[in-house]
Amino acid sequence: MERILFILGILEDEDVDWLVSTGTRRQLATDEVLIREGEPITAIYLILSGQFVVSIERSQDTPIARLTSGEVVGEMSFVDYLPPSATVTASAPAVVLMVERSVLEHKLQQDIGFAKRWYQALATLLSIRLRGTVKHLEAEFWEPTELNKALLSSDMADNMKLGGIRFDWLMRRLRDTDPPE
Repeated sequence: MERILFILGILEDEDVDWLVSTGTRRQLATDEVLIREGEPITAIYLILSGQFVVSIERSQDTPIARLTSGEVVGEMSFVDYLPPSATVTASAPAVVLMVERSVLEHKLQQDIGFAKRWYQALATLLSIRLRGTVKHLEAEFWEPTELNKALLSSDMADNMKLGGIRFDWLMRRLRDTDPPE
């Protein structure tokens, strides 16, 4: 429940009202899949009640986490447009609030204040999750994983190209402003 409190604490009352009025309540039965690893999703979900198991495919499904009310799922794919990296399955009857990606993106483009608060809330949520993952790994050495560029949306690929140009520009600017030795 705590994670949703971070999000709701950042959003304003009218933001939450918009999510409630725009979102759709969806009921799931035990063992019903909400998100399937590798398959694109078109919504972000707030778990209202019930329990979910997060698993990844290996030789067989491997559970890696349990989620309950107050959790947000689909946020990583919402941010990076990549297919989900895990499957989320109801382990008991559950209810989620589903907010369609296209509707949310339209709201984010039209309402800059909402966009600021929404992305601040998602950044906070993802930071908390990453801190938990780092703590869980403790002494294991972590290396960045290679980004599969074939999975990038055209917008993300364009942003990466533009980012490369800007990085080169940044490096040239810094090189030009280095004090003489």
